[in-house]
Amino acid sequence: MSIVDKAKDKAQQLIGEVKEKVGEKTGNQTLRVEGQADQVEGHAKETGHDLRDKTADGVAGLKDKFNR
Repeated sequence: MSIVDKAKDKAQQLIGEVKEKVGEKTGNQTLRVEGQADQVEGHAKETGHDLRDKTADGVAGLKDKFNR
């Protein structure tokens, strides 16, 4: 995963945490739920990027084996 992708995913998760906490403190259910959704989305993106990278690494490894 590129460093930029990882930073964006982590930032989205952090923003979600802040929204959730502010929503809890202020009694704003909408903000709290938006924060939770942002966290889930950030985690999902991060997982997708990790999976993409592992797949690419696996394909590269197979290519190396066949080229030998």
